[in-house]
Amino acid sequence: MNKFTFQNTTKVHFGEGQISKISKEIPKDARVMMIYGGGSIKTNGLYNTISKVFASRTWYEFSGIEANPQYQTLMEAVEKVKLKRIDYLLAVGGGSVIDGAKFIAAAACYQGDDPWDILSKQQKVESALPMGCVLTLPATGSETNTGSVVTRDKNKLGFLSPKVRPRFAILDPSTTLSLSKRQIGNGVVDAFVHTMEQYLTYPVNAKVQDRFAEGLLMTLMEEGPVALVDQDNLETRGNIMWSATMALNGLIGSGVPQDWTTHMIGHELTGLFNIDHARSLSIVLPAVMQFRRIEKQQKILQYAVRVLNIRSGDSERVIDEAIRMTKQFFIDMGLPTSLADVDLGKEAIETILTSLESHGMTALGERSDIGITNSREILEIALY
Repeated sequence: MNKFTFQNTTKVHFGEGQISKISKEIPKDARVMMIYGGGSIKTNGLYNTISKVFASRTWYEFSGIEANPQYQTLMEAVEKVKLKRIDYLLAVGGGSVIDGAKFIAAAACYQGDDPWDILSKQQKVESALPMGCVLTLPATGSETNTGSVVTRDKNKLGFLSPKVRPRFAILDPSTTLSLSKRQIGNGVVDAFVHTMEQYLTYPVNAKVQDRFAEGLLMTLMEEGPVALVDQDNLETRGNIMWSATMALNGLIGSGVPQDWTTHMIGHELTGLFNIDHARSLSIVLPAVMQFRRIEKQQKILQYAVRVLNIRSGDSERVIDEAIRMTKQFFIDMGLPTSLADVDLGKEAIETILTSLESHGMTALGERSDIGITNSREILEIALY
């Protein structure tokens, strides 16, 4: 196991009815801005519930955060934050809303000329507004981590800062009951691939992290299909919600090598072709597994035995079956597994590679040895 430092200071309130804890977490004299997306929280009753919590407080709202939060929209929110002298943010939504709120929190306090530099030049975030969140779409783990991804034009960039880690997170599984099957599938696969990025690398004898990761993968594979057919099952929703949070709160990634090739290539698919984030991952991961089957052999075989229960066959057959079963899980969750599934062909590959190169994504993988030529090979495998 490699050396590491682990700290996660987000307070999690998990369970039905925990939204009431907002009143204790946010100071009574705070000037709060609630940030949310397209308005589904108004149709499912969550908006009214939170409004009642804020009844005697000074609070404002900002809606319209996109599925991939857009820089221009977030800067409009920053202007409102400054105009209304906001000093606390509450993000209500999925990972995109929470990511957007993180950028707003940092940009509102940024002393430089252009807040975009936080993303494009990786300028250090010196200070940020405090924020909490109410999670409604489990997927990204953004509710308890330090990361944020923002889109400007066709550039999808991210930043990390402990200054934007949410102070608290409300995880009430009942808030997910109104999700569509597409959202459920996306969320489960997003969490699954987050786990794989930190697990499917090479062994460093990190037994605790491996077992945690394997448990998350098994839970997502068991509960994901159940959520699609039994959409009122709160226990299933709770297991998925907690799995998604645990997948990217820093725990399973401590002391182990991490890949993230799938995400970096996937971000280009989202930015260039507006493909749902999770759907970009379900397309790319099987191709990465195939391309790196030798380098990742030990961990793929471990995954095959411990998670997929593949008990017979030589190494090559086991790896083939592990990749096939992973793709089948994505298909069962309603997601694509090839570029052809989203109507992209060979002509798209050059566009993706050009964008990868322009963003400096030329040394990907757990060993930083996946260059542009290798990314081309991965995308060619992903064609069909």
